[in-house]
Amino acid sequence: MSRNLTADLASDLRRRIVDGDIQPGAKLPSENTLISEFGVSRTVVRSALTRLQAEGLVETERGRGSFALTPPPHGDPPVPGGRPVSSMEDRLHLLEFRMGVEAEAAALAARNRTDRQLKAVQDALAAFTSSSDHPAHAMKADYEFHKAIAAASGNPFYSDCLAALGQTMIAMPRTRLMTGDEHYAREHFEQVVHEHESIYAAVAEGDESSSSAAMRSHLANSRRRLRAVAPGNG
Repeated sequence: MSRNLTADLASDLRRRIVDGDIQPGAKLPSENTLISEFGVSRTVVRSALTRLQAEGLVETERGRGSFALTPPPHGDPPVPGGRPVSSMEDRLHLLEFRMGVEAEAAALAARNRTDRQLKAVQDALAAFTSSSDHPAHAMKADYEFHKAIAAASGNPFYSDCLAALGQTMIAMPRTRLMTGDEHYAREHFEQVVHEHESIYAAVAEGDESSSSAAMRSHLANSRRRLRAVAPGNG
């Protein structure tokens, strides 16, 4: 019976996240709220959240609660082979992997991009820059920017890799939710915009080494920022 209750609760929360009723970066209802709403035990609630964490739909921060992540498109696994990205360690490993892949894609984009592909990168940059107050739009535009760089490389395997990773490769709780500091969150966003602008400028100039370095620096900084707000790091 408990397993059915867990499955029912996980299914309901999954639907809310996938349908956008709970936006990416938003905090899920508290354990007590879910217990009251569904008439289940705390064990059932925690089991359902654990299941959603394994699916890469939820991330739980000790002492802060659970936050929705961006669901992968069409319900596909967030990483090739079905490996869930459900912990801080997973996210750090993913950023490390992306550094190797995307730095080379950026170098190739500088060499091979067409005017149309460069315009797609520029459009994604503009969409990201204007999305600071809307987490779901920011994550989508961030993903589209990285996809546009991969497409501009001229090598379809880079595009396939990012498509397989899915938008979940970008998604994580908003910095302001993790730190409670709006000023820090604004500085974080503006820094990411600046890093994206540096990547775009290098690609536009056809500078392979600078494009690679700008992408590697951006992802290394993302990894550093994620470490800075990880539990136990203040």
